[in-house]
Amino acid sequence: MENSEPSARPVVWYRIGVSQPVEPSDPLPPLPEISRGSIVIVEGRAPIWRYAMAFHALHGSAAAAVCTYDPKLGAVVVSSHVKDLHDGIVLDVTPPS
Repeated sequence: MENSEPSARPVVWYRIGVSQPVEPSDPLPPLPEISRGSIVIVEGRAPIWRYAMAFHALHGSAAAAVCTYDPKLGAVVVSSHVKDLHDGIVLDVTPPS
């Protein structure tokens, strides 16, 4: 496992977690403001299909990379458009409180 610091890129957290059961027809939270070249970290307790919907929504964004947050590992890069943040890198980050 390759660990890394998030570099000088801005980090944007996208919280999609839910505290009660949801249906696929329930909307995602609005996308946060994403500046060009930032790292977006999707996090929260949610069904896998909700994560897939979030990745689809982020596909056309200005993000350099999209990650999922794992409390035991950190932010795992799952999609990237830049060489320094390839898939599988784990970024050492702490979510905002």
